Amino acid sequence: MHILVTGGAGFIGSHIVEHHLKRGDTVHVIDDLSTGNLANLAAFEENSNFAFDHGDITTWSGLAGAVKEAQRIYNMAAVVGMFRVLEQPVEVTRVNTVGCERLLQAVAEAGHRPQVVLPSSSSVYGPAKYDDLHENANIVVSPDAPLLNYALSKLSNEVQGRAYAQTYDIPVVIARLFNTIGLRQSGQYGFVVPRFVQQALSGQSLTVFGDGLQTRSFCDVRDTVAILDALASTPAAYGQVVNVGNTQEISILELAESIRKAAGSASPLTFTPYEEAYGQDFAQIPQRRPILDRLFDLTGDQHRWPLATTIVDLCAHYRLHAESQQQAPPSPAPATV
Repeated sequence: MHILVTGGAGFIGSHIVEHHLKRGDTVHVIDDLSTGNLANLAAFEENSNFAFDHGDITTWSGLAGAVKEAQRIYNMAAVVGMFRVLEQPVEVTRVNTVGCERLLQAVAEAGHRPQVVLPSSSSVYGPAKYDDLHENANIVVSPDAPLLNYALSKLSNEVQGRAYAQTYDIPVVIARLFNTIGLRQSGQYGFVVPRFVQQALSGQSLTVFGDGLQTRSFCDVRDTVAILDALASTPAAYGQVVNVGNTQEISILELAESIRKAAGSASPLTFTPYEEAYGQDFAQIPQRRPILDRLFDLTGDQHRWPLATTIVDLCAHYRLHAESQQQAPPSPAPATV
């Protein structure tokens, strides 16, 4: 199968690339490297089934040709991460909405119908409580919500995807992702797990935003990718919105303790108010746990990586990376003139 991954140098995108290359598929990646990193793809550079193009999905001239070759497309090109979403509201709208529309239009004009996976986000649920986190819930987002632009951009992607599926008979799957974690995720843009792991291993205080009693459900990226693959291979999922995540719920305080234990760290906790963390009033969501009945009906339970295992793997990875950095010879000093 020929796979096209927009945003394929990013966290989830690079795992999709790895997943399909291991299966023997050919994979073409497009990424503007605004948050993606070529280091995430370094292990695949010598693979003859892998190709990379540096391009912005909203303007790249090769998009139509790449779509025509594809049998499946994962549209992972998006502005993500709490800090980046708050700091770059115009880019959120431009990339997330315009990029998705341009991709779907290219598919409609391609002359064939590749499978299309559109990732949405649990952010579309706004402050909804746990019992309402099912795909048919009434979604009402406050116009003053700090993440309104991101939530609406993802909801717009869902509407765009379903419209093109209905009008052009495109096999589209829309996946509402809940807190995916794993290797290659950066804490730079506000993601809590890699930030906690790096702080614990370096002996820094673990920075908890708010009181830490808010709960989240984290899904290992390896499970997320397997689920996306399963959904794209399931015709009954086409045209549907499907929650993708894990039902194991944990408070941020419990998460911090789990990471400290796995890291063998005595790092203290530091509590930071949301206003200080995000630079503005912030409406905290106290609970986020997906209802996965629709997913299980379509694909069965694809989960293989519990949170404790993911945390241990992350600690081992970051510890090894830190040790290799310490052992590496110093870079030569720049020449002087």
